[in-house]
Amino acid sequence: MNISNQEYGELAKRASPPSSMTKTIPMAFVIGGTICVLGEALLNMYGALGFGRDDAGALTSMSLIFLSALLTGLKLYDRIAQFAGAGTLVPITGFANSVVSPALDFKTEGFVLGLGAKMFTIAGPVLVYGISASIIYGIIYYFVKLFSV
Repeated sequence: MNISNQEYGELAKRASPPSSMTKTIPMAFVIGGTICVLGEALLNMYGALGFGRDDAGALTSMSLIFLSALLTGLKLYDRIAQFAGAGTLVPITGFANSVVSPALDFKTEGFVLGLGAKMFTIAGPVLVYGISASIIYGIIYYFVKLFSV
């Protein structure tokens, strides 16, 4: 089936549900902010329990990853995302969701060919380009510092 870009655009427009920016933008802000507030609350709680700043930060990250993976497994993260839109893409929770979702979708195909092979279908490109960009940035930074002395 060969269709033009314009025809494809029309098909996509008809298939996509309409969204109201006056509703989605504030909800993204509120839900994304709530996730960040939860992170700060966890960080403060771990600090109050006597953990140092680095340890509290690591525990906070692990807690947010666990919670988003749990909510994804319980099919609640997708409901929140439908309501909040881009607000659920706060980096650590959105990334955990993007790893767990395909893993759950393909778990019936087994641990190796299903779960293991499909786990990073969404997050894989993010990892590849993120790591590549950080390496390039590191090389540029190294040479800038080397020649600025």
